[in-house]
Order: sequence, then C-alpha cells, then structure tokens
Amino acid sequence: METKKKSKKKVIIIVIAVILVLLAAGLLFAGNFLFEFALYPEAPFTMNDLFERGNVTGIDDGPELEEAPDRKEWREYSAAAQEWFKAEGEAVELQRPDGVRRGSWFGQEGHRYALLCHGYTGYKEQMAGYAKKFYDMGYSVLAPDALAHGESDGKFIGMGWLERPDVLAWIDTIVQKDPEAEIILHGVSMGGATVMMASGEALPDNVKCIVEDCGYSSVWDEFSLQLKNLFHLPAFPILNVTSMFSKLRAGYSFEEASAVNQLKKATVPMLFIHGDADTFVPFEMLDVVYDACASAEKEKLVVPNAAHGAAVSTEPTLYWDTVTAFLDKYVD
Repeated sequence: METKKKSKKKVIIIVIAVILVLLAAGLLFAGNFLFEFALYPEAPFTMNDLFERGNVTGIDDGPELEEAPDRKEWREYSAAAQEWFKAEGEAVELQRPDGVRRGSWFGQEGHRYALLCHGYTGYKEQMAGYAKKFYDMGYSVLAPDALAHGESDGKFIGMGWLERPDVLAWIDTIVQKDPEAEIILHGVSMGGATVMMASGEALPDNVKCIVEDCGYSSVWDEFSLQLKNLFHLPAFPILNVTSMFSKLRAGYSFEEASAVNQLKKATVPMLFIHGDADTFVPFEMLDVVYDACASAEKEKLVVPNAAHGAAVSTEPTLYWDTVTAFLDKYVD
C-alpha cells in the first residue's frame, strides 16, 4: 500500500514538472516571438504587417473632420514636399559601431539646424513635410533613417533608446561642420521618444531646444498597452520575458528605455505636443512626460481631435504657429 502511494506521488510530481517545463517553454517561445514581432524588421510576421493591413487602432483614426482650408493647404504642401525631398536631398552617412546610418541633408546659409526623427517602422521621407517647413523657416535640415529603418544599417529597432546615441553623433557632425550651429531636435512618435531620451544626455550648448510630438513615456508602458490591445494579454509575465530577450539580443530592456527617466535630467527647453484623440500612444502620456521634464522652460500643446501622429495635419496653423513661437524664443 505504501509503495502505491509513493508511486502515485512520484507520478504527480512528474506530471507537475512536465507541465511547468511546457509552460516555461511556451512562455519563452511567446517572449521571443513578441520580441521579433516588435523589434526585428526581418521577422516573418511583424508589427509593420499589422500597420499595412490597417489592423492597429489609434493610427490616424480620429474623428471625421471637415476639410478646413489650412488642412487642405498642409496636405498639398506635404505632397509637394515629397518631391522636393527626393529632388533636393543630399545623401549623408554616419559611421556607427554597428554599421552606417544614412540620411538626407538640406543645407543653406546661416547657423540654424533642424534634426528630425521619424516614427516606428517609418523612414526619413515621412518627415518631408516637416523638413520643407523647417527649411522654409531658414533651417538647414538633417533627416536620417533611424537604426534598422529605411536605408540605415542595424538589426533590431531601439525604440528611441538605441537611437539616442545616434542623435548625439549626428549633432556632433553638425557642430564639427559649424561650431556656431544652433540646433533644434524634432521627433514624432518613436522619434518623439528618441528626442526625449536624448534630452537626458550631455547635450552641447549648440542644442537650443527640443520639440517632441506624441512620444511615449517608456517602452514598457507602450508595449504593455499594445500587448493588451493586440493580443488581449496582461504585461506579466510575458512582457518580462520579452524584455529579457530584448536585453539579450538587442542590448536593452524595456524598463531602462524610459523617456521619463531621461527627462528628469533634461535642461534644454522643450515643447510637448499631443493629440487628445490619440489612443495608440495615449493622450494621458502627455502629462506624464511633461511633468517628468526637469527643464526650467517647457511648454505643451494639446491638439483637439488629433489621432496619433496627426497633430500637424489636424490643426496645421495651430501646430506651426506654436512651434515657430517656441523656437523663436531660443534660436537667433
């Protein structure tokens, strides 16, 4: 009888052990899948695939708005800017330890410079409208492809964290070219997170101010949201495992990739922009990053009815009047 009890107990232990091993294996598989889905552009199935299929909510899906004159004007201006960008941009390269970053350069007389950072899974041409606007305002413009985007080298997307050293290197190239350079940083979505993350670094005095548009508070916060929205899964424990794979394979964890923590060290004047209809990077994140910013001079702009990345196309006059007024305070 005692032998049967021991045998039964042994079977139960083995079954439990097998279940735990299978659960651990499943969790590891899921974590690696989600890491590649989000951060490896060459994966069989990626977040960009969902973007292209229109399966992601919160992207340019704000309320229907009238074709106001300034919206129509901005749409036409942006369309023309695409042709200008292709025709007038000078190809530039930046050598980095893991490969080459490539961008487009639009130079002109003077000491004003704008460094533009595009969004997640995007490319430099998506910043054409912004580039032309800054150029028309008298700025030389540098619009690079981010790490593992467009024509730039790189294996894994850095969500702003790995891109921030590239921003510092691009700044150095401008300062070497023109020691009197007055530089502004402008980024949208992941680009917004990138410039926020760069704000906490030791920036040269040449960087006069930063404009961030709809950037997220941290990679952990943003991925937690998308894990819930896309897969109906809680952050724990799968995001912890996904972050572990990111640390092992890409060199950074989701917890350390924090715009909030970087903003606590910021000293440069900053303008924060967000649409109140943004659900992809939730509107609530605006106050989180704004409140975290330690800069003595900071402002924020809430754009009514603007979805993610659509602040400029929703209220172009408000957008550019605010940006211009902000820049004029700090750039000669």
